[in-house]
Amino acid sequence: MRKKRAAILAVTLSVLATVAAIVSPVSIVAASTASFVSLGADLTAEQKSNVLDLLNISADDLTDDNTVAVTNQEEHEYLDSVMDASVIGTRALSSAKVNAAFKGHGIEVETHNITYLTPDMYKMALATAGVKDADIVVAAPSPTSGTAALVGAMKAYARMSGQVIEPQVLKTATAELLESGELAEVLGDPDKAEELISVVKQIVVENDLNDPDAIRDAVNNVAGQLGVTLSDEEVSRVTDLMTQISALDINVDDLVEQARTVYERAAEGGLDLSEYGISYEDMADILNKSPGLIERLINWLKTI
Repeated sequence: MRKKRAAILAVTLSVLATVAAIVSPVSIVAASTASFVSLGADLTAEQKSNVLDLLNISADDLTDDNTVAVTNQEEHEYLDSVMDASVIGTRALSSAKVNAAFKGHGIEVETHNITYLTPDMYKMALATAGVKDADIVVAAPSPTSGTAALVGAMKAYARMSGQVIEPQVLKTATAELLESGELAEVLGDPDKAEELISVVKQIVVENDLNDPDAIRDAVNNVAGQLGVTLSDEEVSRVTDLMTQISALDINVDDLVEQARTVYERAAEGGLDLSEYGISYEDMADILNKSPGLIERLINWLKTI
């Protein structure tokens, strides 16, 4: 049996050497066979069917063990402090599906009918909440902002992983998602908004910054280097958000690994963060710690 497995592995690796250059790493990652789903509690039967189609999951696959609900009351609990209650509305409709992935895969997000927030914004907020190595699909029955779906994605992840996500962590991650969306609208450039939030967050976490004045200086510094102009109110909002983030127990390596596409893009921008003790050579080292294609495939082979 051992010889047979070794032979299979040897043949497979020889094939991989040929296809590695043309196959997407994400497509090879063996996701969990079980999907964990969060559904808006106020979906009608027709809307639920539509959402399940978008999530690519059958109603027959839903069980008490792998399915959770998000209520409108929960939406208000986590969102009222960061957005107007009238915007949240009276029905919970946004839904999410979460599948586990191998270590080093990071967070990948796909959205359907989400008009206000980008996949990378979800990635950053989910990384702040401690989500790791997961494929996530967010969907709504019709075009919507998608803010409440973050609550659902984290609830589904918690059910899948057994990890408890504390209310304050969830509230802070939600505030980050909303601030990213608002900045994207103000700047007219989601990429700049994502880079501003991610880089300042890295500075705060890596340097244990908790002094609002120091955080404000970092916000202004990064905004200046990115070539974006923020009003005093916008600077204050980002500063308040980062002060909340500074109170969380976050590992900077996890941030970079889980939302790597955002940090890679920021690194390519050539920001000078040397005064904060950050170089993008260090970031490259963090990213290089993640398993490569061959290693992920070997891990997958071990499961079959």
